[in-house]
Amino acid sequence: MIFRDLPFMGVIYVVVEAMKLGYSPDDPAWVNLGQGQPEVGPMEGAPPRMDQVPVLPGDYAYGPVEGLLELRSAVAEHYNRLYRQGKSSRYTHENVVIASGGRLMLTRVFAALDAVKLGYFIPDYTAYEDLFTAFLRVQPHRIELRAEDGFAIDPQRLRGLVREAKLQGLLISNPCNPTGRVIQGEELASWVGLARETSCTLLLDEYYSHFIYDGPAGKASRPVSSAEHVDDVNRDPVVIIDGLTKNFRYPGWRMGWAVGPKDLMRRITAAGSFVDGGPSRPMQRAAIHILEPARADQETQALRRNFLRKRNEIIQRLQALGVTFPLQSQGTFYAFGCVKDLPAPWNDGMAFFREALKHKVMTVPGEFFDVNPHQQRQGPSSLKSFVRFSFGPPYPAMVQGLGQLEKMIRP
Repeated sequence: MIFRDLPFMGVIYVVVEAMKLGYSPDDPAWVNLGQGQPEVGPMEGAPPRMDQVPVLPGDYAYGPVEGLLELRSAVAEHYNRLYRQGKSSRYTHENVVIASGGRLMLTRVFAALDAVKLGYFIPDYTAYEDLFTAFLRVQPHRIELRAEDGFAIDPQRLRGLVREAKLQGLLISNPCNPTGRVIQGEELASWVGLARETSCTLLLDEYYSHFIYDGPAGKASRPVSSAEHVDDVNRDPVVIIDGLTKNFRYPGWRMGWAVGPKDLMRRITAAGSFVDGGPSRPMQRAAIHILEPARADQETQALRRNFLRKRNEIIQRLQALGVTFPLQSQGTFYAFGCVKDLPAPWNDGMAFFREALKHKVMTVPGEFFDVNPHQQRQGPSSLKSFVRFSFGPPYPAMVQGLGQLEKMIRP
């Protein structure tokens, strides 16, 4: 056998295990509070779902590896409009690369990296472990964030770690999957300043950047991006990864992008020439309409209003069951709860996951977010008593799932 026996990772593992017990996405008895997918149907106050995608004669040919010029320009203007009003340095199509989804864009980014020492954080997105494992020339450096600190790191401490460990880059999701912590305002400005001053490249996964529920210092919430704090779009070493999957609720379209200095975008494009060859032409043209300013703003406002309601409901009801939250989700559509105070067998993340499957509810054990490439860390995970609960499903389905968990713990 020339192929490795690769395990299913993260949420895919959760779905596979649920299928062994009869799960089907069409079975109304099952509720998926695990998968990282927002509700994709019509939503109160949101623009109508786009339900037709024309195919033109030119679409039967290959498209440019870096993406269609029109979409790249639309993405650049989306960032300029939201985050760079009044700034002399602005993004253009040269600062944008398109790929078929976020995971693929992350793969392109890693394929373009040299042999570098890249810092990453615990807890964070499960797929980062796969990337570190696949691209061996990238040396991972683990930075653990503690629950008692609200999964935060002081900017000055981070600056010291970057210098002490001689880190050449930092990879982080912001807002964070799974904790829901948001780096914003002056704190985010200090991260971008750190990158500028130390030449430590920030790879910022901003896929949940519109799911913001709390503004800085009491201000109203709005989308968050490091793009707001970049001085020179072609000099500051900041690469933003985002797309339509979460913020615009089109995960099946597999449409992602990277935004950053044009020299780095050329390198990511070169990686794409052998990694995937370029994204779909029809879906790119459709994405241009999704980014039209009035439509995009209407979607964002409706999204925050509806998901804030779900966030409040899921945290309140889980807290009533005895689940504790070191940090109430400030962004994303996840609640990262600690179950150690629950009675056995529900006081362990993996055991909770297994028991919930018996009640037809899918969750994700917290230890899956203990990114551990090459199994460098030995022993039990510090996240073994955590569970990630998704409030991505429509409100009625989420409420049904919470009811089934309540019956599990308090029959």
